[in-house]
Amino acid sequence: MTQIYNFSAGPAVLPKEVLQEAAADMLDWHGSGMSVMEMSHRGPEFISIYQAAVRDLRLLLNVPANYKILFLQGGGLGENAIVPMNLVGRVSAPATIDFVHTGSWSGKSVKEAARYANVNVAASGEAGRFTTVPPQSEWKLTPGAAYLHLCTNETIDGVEYNFVPDLAGGTPIVADMSSHILSRVIDVSKYGVIFAGAQKNIGPAGLTLVIVREDLLGHALPICPSAFDWSIVAAHDSMYNTPPTYGIYIAGLVFAHLLRQGGVAAAEQRNIAKAGLLYAALDIDDFYQNRVAKDCRSRMNVPFYLRDETLNDKFLAGAKARGLLQLKGHKSVGGMRASLYNAMPIEGVQALVDYLNEFAGRT
Repeated sequence: MTQIYNFSAGPAVLPKEVLQEAAADMLDWHGSGMSVMEMSHRGPEFISIYQAAVRDLRLLLNVPANYKILFLQGGGLGENAIVPMNLVGRVSAPATIDFVHTGSWSGKSVKEAARYANVNVAASGEAGRFTTVPPQSEWKLTPGAAYLHLCTNETIDGVEYNFVPDLAGGTPIVADMSSHILSRVIDVSKYGVIFAGAQKNIGPAGLTLVIVREDLLGHALPICPSAFDWSIVAAHDSMYNTPPTYGIYIAGLVFAHLLRQGGVAAAEQRNIAKAGLLYAALDIDDFYQNRVAKDCRSRMNVPFYLRDETLNDKFLAGAKARGLLQLKGHKSVGGMRASLYNAMPIEGVQALVDYLNEFAGRT
């Protein structure tokens, strides 16, 4: 069988070792006689799984003690509504939410948040076709805003923040880190809220991670469903309703695997090497194009275009024949996209680079 490398943007590749462990546990988790999918979320077996996942994630990200880790449902898109429903109540009405618009996902966030508060697009990269992060010196922020929302890695557009904004006045920063959480070292204390859909660097689709500073709890709007009220979820250790138990289990295996590999700092070095290898191949000549400013290029999601786009189908067919899968770009932007999440080995990136060179006639 041809070696398969899955470059999907999500649901995405998982570590082989994690999948093997989950397969071994499928019918009988640690002698319990049950699959994790059959366990009560309030039973001692699953509670031990949950506690280990929270402990390991707190260790991986060095999460301060005054932050709660929540496991919810709804994905990153759902959090675009859940965040404002939990935070706009902390300021006097009419509330305003600031946004920096850097691509497709932050654009979705703006539209959803407008249902719950006034929105101010403090800066936008749209005029430049979302190829950079607008410098903070150009942001037009709102004094007393409920929060500032950022998508710190745009999965579709391939733009990644290389800095953490320095805000005066205590406005909390909310960061959608869905497509690069656990890929690089971050200072959690610089953010009020971090959220992420799991299906890229954490585990299967259906699980959403929220890390929230405790002083931001307790401000939910009356219309906020109780299952999405962070203060209620936190008070019940994510067990207020039945959480996505199997997703939490797989996430816990991923966290433990990442710790064994040296943690986030070691993962970041591997990701720098993988991204550097791919971008170098794209930049050799103009056969391929990555249009993102070099200081804002994502390490996780690399969109690129063939100079002659009539060759797109031939390129994808050849890639598939070589076991290089899911390289077609998002329908909204076209072209190609390679996602290099933690679980993508450097051997997979090298195989893609070899094919890029072959297809371009460089070898």
